[in-house]
Amino acid sequence: MNDETEDAVDALLREQFEGPVADDGFCSSVMDRLPARRRRDQWPMAAGIFAGVAACWFSLWSAPIAFDGWHDWLSGAPSAATLALFIVMMSMAVLALAWTIAEADDRYRPRRMVR
Repeated sequence: MNDETEDAVDALLREQFEGPVADDGFCSSVMDRLPARRRRDQWPMAAGIFAGVAACWFSLWSAPIAFDGWHDWLSGAPSAATLALFIVMMSMAVLALAWTIAEADDRYRPRRMVR
């Protein structure tokens, strides 16, 4: 459905809504019987981050531009290699931020306003 149809359906439902329906404790009993929500394991993400960092470090260990960039950056003398290293790091940070926002849980997204 498109937004126009959804807004019309929402408006009709809100006009007909008279308040909560008495369920004689049915919802409470169902919620009490549900198992606790499973926690996500954090070790796969930590292992993936560690493996990615190790793979990047290993692949860049012998690259002269990475070595020159780090050397120039730490010595305080900016160079083209330092700028390239900085741009790559900032691009990866922005990519991680965009990925995090895209994968965010729906409960943290703002709700659409109903007119």
